Amino acid sequence: MDNSSGVGVLDKAALVLSALESGPATLAGLVGATGLARPTAHRLAVALEHHRMVARDMQGRFILGPRLAELAAAAGEDRLLASAGPVLTHLRDITGESAQLYRRQGDMRICVAAAERLSGLRDTVPVGSTLPMKAGSAAQVLMAWEEPERLHRGLQGARFTATALSGVRRRGWSQSIGEREPGVASVSAPVRGPSNRVVAAVSVSGPIERLTRHPGRMHAQAVVDAAARLTEALRRSG
Repeated sequence: MDNSSGVGVLDKAALVLSALESGPATLAGLVGATGLARPTAHRLAVALEHHRMVARDMQGRFILGPRLAELAAAAGEDRLLASAGPVLTHLRDITGESAQLYRRQGDMRICVAAAERLSGLRDTVPVGSTLPMKAGSAAQVLMAWEEPERLHRGLQGARFTATALSGVRRRGWSQSIGEREPGVASVSAPVRGPSNRVVAAVSVSGPIERLTRHPGRMHAQAVVDAAARLTEALRRSG
């Protein structure tokens, strides 16, 4: 085997996964594609199924399993965070306001990266902060492109409406004025993964006195540009 790592069982498991890359395979198909003995191919496929790296389709054929998608998503998150620092710093510098990156986790959103305003009155959201999905421009962005059923559930008790989210989808960005916290305004835009799904929201936030009651007029373009840079970074590495 040309690409042998010296750990035979791992090399054989990698052969099985590579064989499934082109689509579902029966046990006979796996044997033909890998050159492994039938009992070995079966034992490895079943062991990989136990770890959710392999699954079965409706016909009982072997297919790539859900664990691989989870690992790929985690790798994508690492790439997102690696790209976020310079993008958020640039966004902060051109707007003069604090910039954040949020990801959805269940019914909450988490600030996974931030660039704080260097001086003066600022809206500080520390990295790791967990905020509700019921208010704020980042929540609107993370909700706006959800499937209808999840969208309907998420709107229950929210400070924004279905009509507002329709406007977010049309414009490609959202704004909030005192929605999450009195006196604070924000503007957010979506970051999309390689499959075009919204995976995060980029925001700038600060006091209404500075951002005014129409914060999107001031900062929407800069926030949309920052989100586009992060989307591009994920697509390059996806």
